[in-house]
Amino acid sequence: MAHRTLKNGYSSLVERLNRFPQGAPPSELLFRILSVLFSEKEAALVALLPLRPFDAATAARLWKLNESEAIRLLEDLASRGMILDMERDEGGRVFTLPPPMAGFFEFSMMRVGDRHDQRLLAELYYQYLNVEEDFVRCLFAGGETELGRVFVNERALAEGALAVGTEADRAPAGRGSSGRAAGPDTLQVLDYERASEVIRSATHRGVGTCYCRHKMSHLGKACDAPLDICMTFNGVASSLVKHGVARGVDVAEGLDLLDEAVERGLVQFGENVRESVSFVCNCCGCCCEALLAAKRFAVLNPVATTNYLPAVASASCTGCGKCAEACPVEAMGLVSASDPKAPRRKKARVDESLCLGCGVCVRACPAGALSLAARGARILTPVNSAHRAVLMAIERGKLQNLVFDNQALASHRAMAAVLGVILSLPPAKRLMASRQMKSRYLERLLSRKAFIREGA
Repeated sequence: MAHRTLKNGYSSLVERLNRFPQGAPPSELLFRILSVLFSEKEAALVALLPLRPFDAATAARLWKLNESEAIRLLEDLASRGMILDMERDEGGRVFTLPPPMAGFFEFSMMRVGDRHDQRLLAELYYQYLNVEEDFVRCLFAGGETELGRVFVNERALAEGALAVGTEADRAPAGRGSSGRAAGPDTLQVLDYERASEVIRSATHRGVGTCYCRHKMSHLGKACDAPLDICMTFNGVASSLVKHGVARGVDVAEGLDLLDEAVERGLVQFGENVRESVSFVCNCCGCCCEALLAAKRFAVLNPVATTNYLPAVASASCTGCGKCAEACPVEAMGLVSASDPKAPRRKKARVDESLCLGCGVCVRACPAGALSLAARGARILTPVNSAHRAVLMAIERGKLQNLVFDNQALASHRAMAAVLGVILSLPPAKRLMASRQMKSRYLERLLSRKAFIREGA
């Protein structure tokens, strides 16, 4: 009876969470997690909130409370990292309910304290994410558009063959974005591909405790990688720093932390967008959800890779295996070097179907036998969070939830139902719609402020 009562009390919140592309499959574990994070009253109220950012007056109207009461509730939820509280460019505050991940699951463990029973949460998160499969499969392998992407290890790029610039700077006819001649070995690295540029260009920067390693530490499974090293940016960082969930840092400290992560062989994994990236985690292969998913569901391509792959100089490779030890997703291995003079000699080989293109192996090679080379075709990265959410919604059959956010009106429900029928067509036809959304025409539309707002 207890489980049934609990489930009924939080079912409306679960339904609300699953209207967004990054949902959370119902599970007894999920209901237990939500009961730790929200009171039953809070769950019922949060379930009424729109998908898109809203102001306090909107929340008050939906909750049938006066605005001052609504603000008190919103601020309490924001102080625990359950919702985000951001300032509009044109003035005034807006709030938004983040998805469970990347979102309030992580925020609940980014600040060490007593706001939640973090040991209990760690155990529940581990069971829900690492033992049960539905949530992680839905999150990382639910469609063609990935939630997160890997940033290239900038130090692994050959210094002399580096052309850095923006998408607009890319020059045709064999010229690098720096303007110099681009030879066959020139790597063209765009600003959005560099974690350092995310740090430099952000309006706000925050650092919090790594959710993944914090969770594993409560279970006695954590590695010795740094805990206080995961970063949030822009509006998300502003809210988390304001409420003490994260610690504010300047550009210099952010870059120092990035250097530390690189030296420790951690992989930079961040939001899969080009503009206004909201997070960059510094991930290990043993604790971090994204890299564990990359190994667990490798064939489904759960993580967006970089535009690079390691190339092995066979003549220089000693077969020491350092690259295989460093690789966080087991994409590097050793095979026979086929050397008749040394039949037992080994050499490194990369499994391109598994490789993230992070470059960690390149820096681990003591012989300098590894370098990064461009992939055959560049990986498409969504423009911003709005672009990514629409693509994910199409692939997951949830576009009607974004188009008709307020489903309180019967007319909206009817229109949503019609669109829902369209989206229930065979996957191949939905995939065609997704690819149409990935057009340069759409990108030009999205780049106009009238069509995009951060967090929308």
